[in-house]
Amino acid sequence: MRTIFVNEREAVRAWHLIDAAGRPLGRVAARVACLLRGKHKASYTPNQEMGDYVVVINAEKVFLSGTKPKDKMYYRHSGYPGGLKSVSFSALVKRRPVEPLRHAVKGMLPKGPLGRKLIKNVKIYAGSVHPHESQNPVPLSC
Repeated sequence: MRTIFVNEREAVRAWHLIDAAGRPLGRVAARVACLLRGKHKASYTPNQEMGDYVVVINAEKVFLSGTKPKDKMYYRHSGYPGGLKSVSFSALVKRRPVEPLRHAVKGMLPKGPLGRKLIKNVKIYAGSVHPHESQNPVPLSC
């Protein structure tokens, strides 16, 4: 019996809606990454883009337990000497509410061209309003 591989063009992609309000950041990110990779499908192929599209709403309402909101730091570097910038989770949520979730999902995806392609399939919104109603996303619980 031969193994059947599904091409990216033949893959059937669905739209999923995840409400992140009141859920831990890591659990939401892990669920989103699994859906983006397509690991929930029988036709999963690790080297191809087989996953679904994911719309995440209420990203500003994800939480971290304990003292992590003030202790967790996000770093970036400008490339110049002394150019290391850091910001805490709570400060980043105030300034850019979707960025912590996007950063967590991106860290759970493969590095390289496939990961860069997959991160484009997640749409993250701070509030409960999103412009993807016409795709009829299926609501999921994490």
